[in-house]
Amino acid sequence: MSHDPAPSQLSFSVSGHIAKTCTQVYEAVADPEQLSAYFTTGGAKGRLETGATVSWDFHDFPGAFAVKVLEAEAPRRIVLQWEANHSAAPDAQNTVTFDFQPQDDNSRTKVVITESAWQDTAEGATAAFGNCEGWTGMLAAMKCWLEYGIVLREGFYK
Repeated sequence: MSHDPAPSQLSFSVSGHIAKTCTQVYEAVADPEQLSAYFTTGGAKGRLETGATVSWDFHDFPGAFAVKVLEAEAPRRIVLQWEANHSAAPDAQNTVTFDFQPQDDNSRTKVVITESAWQDTAEGATAAFGNCEGWTGMLAAMKCWLEYGIVLREGFYK
């Protein structure tokens, strides 16, 4: 008896360095008040803690959506899931992992964001590229906000 191979999935990773400690950078993602200041322009509701389901909203991409927190290990790792169009996962949930890696005696943090479970189709690739752009923008916005107090996202998409 032969088994059909698991469907191919697309994934991507983006990364950047922020001149703050792992704890400071982790908190900028986990704390809804901080996240709302530079990223979730429509507001984030709920702290990212293991087992929680929180809500993220964006003024420039309307519609709040649920974010499930699979893992929150301060200050090193956060794993999230959310519903995605063109997801290859059986439950249509993509997985997003934030890894916070201390650099230069923890005076800087390398942030690596990986999203996986996109369908290996043209539509899946288009959706993955769009989210890849979004996570790259999030990293840039977080760096600007944490290091310089600038809200980069303001007026960027609309």
